[in-house]
Order: sequence, then C-alpha cells, then structure tokens
Amino acid sequence: MKEGKKPQTNKEDIMPRFTSNDMEQHRIGNSNFTFEGTRIERLGATKYTLVTIAIDVTGSTSRFADELRQALIAAVDGCRKSPLAENLLVRVVIFSSDIGIVELHGFKELHEIDTSTYGPFDPDGLTPLYDATFASIGAMVEYGQRLMENDYLTNAIGFIVTDGGENASTQVGIGEVRAMLRDATKEEKLESLVSILVGVNATQASAALASFRADAGIDEYIDIADANAGKLAKLARFISQSVTSQSQALGTGGPSQNIQATI
Repeated sequence: MKEGKKPQTNKEDIMPRFTSNDMEQHRIGNSNFTFEGTRIERLGATKYTLVTIAIDVTGSTSRFADELRQALIAAVDGCRKSPLAENLLVRVVIFSSDIGIVELHGFKELHEIDTSTYGPFDPDGLTPLYDATFASIGAMVEYGQRLMENDYLTNAIGFIVTDGGENASTQVGIGEVRAMLRDATKEEKLESLVSILVGVNATQASAALASFRADAGIDEYIDIADANAGKLAKLARFISQSVTSQSQALGTGGPSQNIQATI
C-alpha cells in the first residue's frame, strides 16, 4: 500500500550492511534474490531452527512504524528466553517497492544479534508481497538444505507482516511462491516448515490476504485489525512463543502442534 511519494532512498542509507568473515552470501535457486547466513563451519550445535521475520515498510505503515519496529525488537529479544535459544538462527528483513527486500541481518545466532542496531523505519512505496514471501521462505529453504546436507537437523518458521495485499512484485508470481512452499518439505530440504502471514491494520486488504494465504499454501493467516501498541506487543509475544514451539518440535519429524494462530 502507499501514502505520499517521497524521494528515492538508497538501501545503504536506510540500513548499512557489514559483511564479516563470519557470514557467507547465498543465492536462492536461480532467482535474483540473495541472503547471508553464518558460515556453517562456525556453528557449534547439531540442530537448528531457522527463523525469518519480514516486515512491510510501505507508505501506509508510516503512522505506526515506530510501534512496528518496537514489536520487531521485542520479538527477537523474546526469542532469547527460549529454552532452545542456542539452537535458533534468526534473519530479519524489511520490504517495500521503494527499497526492495532489505536484509537487516542474515541468519545469525541470537548472541550475535544486537537489536539496538535496528534503525528507524522510513516507510514508503507499494507492497511486493510475492517477492518478499518468496525471498523469505526461499532463504530458509536454501540455507536449511545446506545445513541438512552437512548433517545438521533443521526446521524453520517464517513470519510475513504486512498491512496490504500484493501490488508491486517484479520477480515472481503466486506460482513460484506456492512451489517454494510445497517443495520445502516434500524434497526433504527441511524437516518441517511453518509459514505465518500477519495482516496488521489491513482491514481493506484482509480478503486479499486471506486469498493469498490459501493460494500460496501458507499455513496460517492472522488478522490484527488495529495497529496499536497493545496489539503489536501481543504480536511480538506470539512470534517468540511460536519460535519456541517450532524449535521444540525439531527432531519429531513434523511442525509444532502448539502454535495458536490468534492474537
């Protein structure tokens, strides 16, 4: 969705990316999307849950952008309380047509993540929902497959948080998103994958988002009608609790059965 066009901002002006020797860049299949993940030889555990949180920063989120950023910080910090916190690898991205898909950081262990570096959001542009979903799920599938090939037991959970329906994707369509989700576990690239679409203050787009969820094969759709501080705080707790549930399911051969998709 969109409100008020502003001058184009370079991705580097919003969130500088510092690639260290601890991180390695990967490409998602044959697409133009790339992501970073901790070098596999640096990982010390034997199993991991991959977590992706993708946040819509289109123009229409401007009036609750600060609350959305605080919810993101609370969600990541809340994951530190998980009994399996040392088995989590977390990736955070923001997206809009103005900036594309911007990785705040790739898959990192929680002790290496400093949420105070999540700078203020600068909302603008339209909603490339297909691109953002494909890039978010695809990074978990690609990285998870590499981990599995190196004998790490791996599952994943992804959250796509948006206030509007698709209107700006340029790289993929609904078919590619559906195929990515379908093939993730069918081809044993991950032990299990849970995908959750969250509509925040998306009353006008709720029907379109529910339809996208069904057409793409996303596991759950949550409709948060009001983007107030209280509801977004509940969203943060839901994300961290859901991550804990999925990590506890690792090794069972299936996804968490304890995630309640209500806020």
